[in-house]
Amino acid sequence: MRQIVLDTETTGLEPELGHRIIEIGAVEVVNRRLTGRHFHQYINPERDIDEGALEVHGITRAFLRDKPLFADICAEFIDFIKGAELVIHNAAFDVGFMDSEFKRLPGTPLTAKICRVKDSLALARSKHPGQKNNLDALCRRYEVDNTHRELHGALLDAEILADVYLLMTGGQTHLFGGAQGSNNADTAVVSAPQRLSADGLRVVRATNEEVAAHDAYLDMLSIKSGGHPIWRSGSAE
Repeated sequence: MRQIVLDTETTGLEPELGHRIIEIGAVEVVNRRLTGRHFHQYINPERDIDEGALEVHGITRAFLRDKPLFADICAEFIDFIKGAELVIHNAAFDVGFMDSEFKRLPGTPLTAKICRVKDSLALARSKHPGQKNNLDALCRRYEVDNTHRELHGALLDAEILADVYLLMTGGQTHLFGGAQGSNNADTAVVSAPQRLSADGLRVVRATNEEVAAHDAYLDMLSIKSGGHPIWRSGSAE
């Protein structure tokens, strides 16, 4: 299964009042493993940013002035999320903004036509009713380190949410390393999966003493269980 854990930052809270997406961050998870591929893009919204939003993410209009428009990155973004299941915390908010941006571009499909959506906030509320279930609270609950998160950022929040989601749903995280943030704020980044090699790995074999101790332990198991340990048979029946 291919999932994309996604977050956005915006100029305000209401797309119906003309607020726009200014940052998209998304990391790829395939069969519950982070692949290292990610999409990250800052976007020029062509409008002012509300003070309340600025306090949350710290992204200024001056910083975004030379960034591409949503229309310029839309095709690449859709290609990255197409056919996947989006995992989003409070999905209605981000999907609402995504659909608002898609509607501005004639002939562009809405999110429901591009991919499926799973709301990790709804999932957290079902697992932890009556408790705080924002991303910071979930980080504390699942012991995910977010001490480097002073302001909200779409890619950073997507990376943190990927860790939280996999732990919340019973899986492991960062087996092959998580997505890394882009060093180039001007262009979208879709990074290649990391390639791991066994070259140079040191093989450590058991000593004679360790083998003897292991055999003695199996002898003890055999006596206590009244049978033959499956580890000696080489296969479980």
